[in-house]
Amino acid sequence: MEDLKDKLNDIQYKAATSIQGASLIIAGAGSGKTRTLTYRIACMIEQGIAPQNILALTFTNKAAKEMRERIKNIVGQQNSYQLWMGTFHSIFSRILRAEADVMGFSANFTIYDTADSRSLIKSIIGELGYDETKYKPNEIQSRISKAKNALIMPNAYAANAQIMNEDRQHRKPYICNIYEAYVRKCKLANAMDFDDLLLNTNILFRDNINILEKYQNQFKYILIDEYQDTNFSQYLIIKKLAEKHGNVCVVGDDAQSIYAFRGARIENILNFRNDYPNYKEFKLEENYRSTQTIVNAANSIIKNNSNQLQKKCFSKGEKGEKIGVINAYTDKEEGFLIANSICNAISRKQLSYGNFAILYRTNAQSRIFEDALRQKNIPYKIYGGLSFYQRAEIKDVIAYLRLCINHNDDESFKRIINYPARGIGNTTMERLQILANDEQKSLFDAVKSENIASCAIKPVTQKKLHDFVEFIEKFTAKAFITDAFEFARDIAAESGIIENLEQDISVEGKSRYENVESLMNGIKEFCDSKKADSDNQSDFVSTINEYLDNIALITDADNEKENDRDKVALMTVHQAKGLEYDYIYIAGMEENIFPSAGSYLSLTELEEERRLFYVAVTRAKIKVNISFAQSRYRWGKLENNGISRFVHEIDRQFLETKSDNESTMDKSDNYNVNNSFRKIISQPAHTVTTVIKRPSLNHHRSSENFAASDYHDVRTGMRIEHERFGYGKVVDIDKYEPDGKMIVMFDDNSKRTLLLKYAKIRIVK
Repeated sequence: MEDLKDKLNDIQYKAATSIQGASLIIAGAGSGKTRTLTYRIACMIEQGIAPQNILALTFTNKAAKEMRERIKNIVGQQNSYQLWMGTFHSIFSRILRAEADVMGFSANFTIYDTADSRSLIKSIIGELGYDETKYKPNEIQSRISKAKNALIMPNAYAANAQIMNEDRQHRKPYICNIYEAYVRKCKLANAMDFDDLLLNTNILFRDNINILEKYQNQFKYILIDEYQDTNFSQYLIIKKLAEKHGNVCVVGDDAQSIYAFRGARIENILNFRNDYPNYKEFKLEENYRSTQTIVNAANSIIKNNSNQLQKKCFSKGEKGEKIGVINAYTDKEEGFLIANSICNAISRKQLSYGNFAILYRTNAQSRIFEDALRQKNIPYKIYGGLSFYQRAEIKDVIAYLRLCINHNDDESFKRIINYPARGIGNTTMERLQILANDEQKSLFDAVKSENIASCAIKPVTQKKLHDFVEFIEKFTAKAFITDAFEFARDIAAESGIIENLEQDISVEGKSRYENVESLMNGIKEFCDSKKADSDNQSDFVSTINEYLDNIALITDADNEKENDRDKVALMTVHQAKGLEYDYIYIAGMEENIFPSAGSYLSLTELEEERRLFYVAVTRAKIKVNISFAQSRYRWGKLENNGISRFVHEIDRQFLETKSDNESTMDKSDNYNVNNSFRKIISQPAHTVTTVIKRPSLNHHRSSENFAASDYHDVRTGMRIEHERFGYGKVVDIDKYEPDGKMIVMFDDNSKRTLLLKYAKIRIVK
């Protein structure tokens, strides 16, 4: 520790050695926060503070393990071992086990994971006699989780008029009963879920002053990593524990607060100075990861947020390359151009695949890049999720398609026989399987067997099985003569899959819906591509069996043997937080994608989207490339969302122009940074674009006398007809040029903001 000044820069040194009182360490991206935290803890131990009196909380086991290993190398294994260091959940479960009897649990309580709790909720819904298609277990689980993180117990939930009114509006008035039963059954099972570990720690400290004081006396020094990601429940626990000694050090970056959808509150770090008025502030602003250009470009982005702690990040590294811009005509071309750029960079600079990462806003976008990388034989790995074609909702749709082509495909039959729910359970399937085995038939043919009545399957269930078989046979009759996209779209709609996904409004449900939409876009692209290559385009039809052959070849080829560290990384920006790569591609930089649709109607949501983009840019060490498509498929139709406002916010001196590109890159890169981009980027960014709600498969058919009215004639209160969204009422209007807009409440209860000059509407009244 004697040469600590040689290991840290000046501000890191001050942050590591000023260990008394409250401290706020604002750590910009790549500024060495883990290093600073490590040496701060080492300083405490060297100054005589007992390791067991130090509490260090992280958000991942990986971060805790890395810090403990570093500390061990400085102060020894014994001191490192005695530290209370780990994730919030691991530390609080340790406390709860020690105090379990006070809470009415035994010390060996079980911790339910997401699947466990969802299964319990499902059984409770059945026991209470509620309709599971209305009370979806994952939606109820999400609702209960939010209540727990807000410290709202079942009795308070039922007594809260606002909460109960929201449930009634969503036609789920009995969530309170499910919540009460869930808590009771968890208690009977001696089990806690992940949210309980936070909730019960709060209750423990609230109701047992002596226990709170015990841990206040033990944890004389508290350190919290990634403080901007803490939720209300975590915030309260920390505040209670720090009340006695006030030695609390929080490390974080408000500019990287991107988990509001999980309950994270940026206010926790923004208001730290109010909670601890005598705090000391340390700003780690030197970025050791990225080039000067990347850091300066990131600064030009985040400065547009009003709700932030001011800092000026900088880099003393190389100036570096400007941010590349890939302007694609379609989303499919976007995937090709990125894959081509990676190929050429690897060839030209002798790089490995592991130097590259492609980041996108939603998981559904991965298909485009998976297909493009496979075609180029570029190995890749998807982080934080399954391969696109292995995701459950995609496999469900593919199973329907496969069974229509091959009735003997028992695996597809078993997968979809009760999806969407038809009331065909495990007992029925077991009996049907016995019949199929006895008669040496497929499950599909066993349903049509005259002996099905003799295998103890109820008549009503037999009818459901026969209805399913007839449904599949109806589609089989047209499988080889119908366009693949129309076939897949119709079966997804008529089977109830689309309706099922639309009804799930949870974060996970929206993601599944988007994935199926992306699958449909892929099928449409396949059909269009095959038709374009055919000699007789007027009569050409790509059938679903051709598409399935194509998919089978793609999935079978997905068997690279290279180590994951030498593969191109594919992930959402959320999954990329905390990671770094030499070369980063940020894809889909378009309005309604990044920022996501509707986020610009709320300043809070828009600023979180901007922080998410900031995180994406600052993952790169050497080079950032951003891409956008001039047109993109949405449910088989090409749409143009326009370039993202965040691209406009990057200072132009940090963006590549066509002349830069020609002088610094090989022409074979086919980067497509063309003259049209200069024109696009020189135009003012639109502040509002059309909000795209989840489209139904049957769009509004405009009336026969539909003729777009002059938008200058539109007034508040008018009833209008939109060529796509149908009828509605103008509730607000702003004709300020050039981006005048209006807000319309449509008859389907969706509120949309439309640009006047682009919205095709007819004044009805």
